[in-house]
Amino acid sequence: MEVKPGYKQTEVGVIPEDWEVKQIQEVCGFIVPGRNKPRVFEGNIPWITTPDLEDGKAVNESRLSLRVSIREAKAIGSKIVPAGSVLMSCVGELGIVALTGCDIVINQQLHAFLPTGEINGLFLAYAIKIQSSYIDSIATKTTLPYLNKENCNSIPIPLPPMHEQSAIAAALSDVDALIAALGRLIAKKRDIKQAAMQELLTGKRRLPGFSEEWMVKRLDDVLEKIIGGGTPSRSKPKFWGNELPWMTVKDFVTFQPRQTQEAITREGLEKRASHLIPKGTLITATRMALGKAVIYEVDVCINQDLKALFVKKNVSVKYLYYWFEHYSKMIEDLGNGSTVMGISISDLKNIEFYFAPLNEQIAIAAVLSDMDAEIAALEARREKTRALKQGMMQELLTGRIRLV
Repeated sequence: MEVKPGYKQTEVGVIPEDWEVKQIQEVCGFIVPGRNKPRVFEGNIPWITTPDLEDGKAVNESRLSLRVSIREAKAIGSKIVPAGSVLMSCVGELGIVALTGCDIVINQQLHAFLPTGEINGLFLAYAIKIQSSYIDSIATKTTLPYLNKENCNSIPIPLPPMHEQSAIAAALSDVDALIAALGRLIAKKRDIKQAAMQELLTGKRRLPGFSEEWMVKRLDDVLEKIIGGGTPSRSKPKFWGNELPWMTVKDFVTFQPRQTQEAITREGLEKRASHLIPKGTLITATRMALGKAVIYEVDVCINQDLKALFVKKNVSVKYLYYWFEHYSKMIEDLGNGSTVMGISISDLKNIEFYFAPLNEQIAIAAVLSDMDAEIAALEARREKTRALKQGMMQELLTGRIRLV
């Protein structure tokens, strides 16, 4: 591949001619992690493990609960990791990185690097992230992949002049700050929505223009019918294809309003005596994922763990959807079973809830739907910003775009 003027080919790819490539051990000191778990959690030094890391975020004392003493740190063979060090996970999910905002003690699943005056610590954290493929290639593959001290120390890093490192780190840090701010705003909007559901779905707060009395009804009182589903034989390939979306409880986790994880053929639907559920129908689970509910924008088939709830004319399906969302924990608690939780159709039908007049149901659902749309827009913006950051990392950490 031809290298354009002003650039050179290196082991980390094409970088500017005035950049270097160095191994981590050439620009950082290695801090020995603890050999064992502390016997006593007493003291004032935070002790952390991999789950305490939030990728790319600073490790601060305020969110760490387990603490040890200097004496206990010495007893497990660990040195104190000073603030400003770079942490990296080296067992299981490799390459999670964070910068320390305080002195800490780490366990043996983490490695810590203390940057010298030759490298900016935040720049190092970002530089490690773009070396994920290399890190995976040098890991020892066992039940859990891991990196030893030599592996970590030998990771090659593109190294611009210090002033350029600082500029790159600052630019990427600004994007991270925006992502974090969006995350906080999304959390706040979700809290506001939860509070709104608590008031609107119980009649504690009425929307302007509504004053008619509410009633308490059973779920059975507002349903025309409940329909279940089934699973075509896995041993018959002709039953499986891309003709009809087929929903299972797995789709609650990855819900997309116009598609499911799996699909079946029309023959598979007919031979299994299942049903095609019209779009706009409320679908909930009676086995596993109790309390979850979705509404699809396309016709779907469902398996035997799910039920389609067809509402009467005086019921807004969106209102009932939000009722399920708000009371999902209560419904989950009604489940029983030693290994897999389930709820009987009878118990489901007997659940009571506050029933508003139809026009008010529609108005409440519209308010909550607008909140969902606002949250979805913020989530989309956050995902777009994350994608932008990934592109920036590739451009800035390889020198294809220069900031100075």
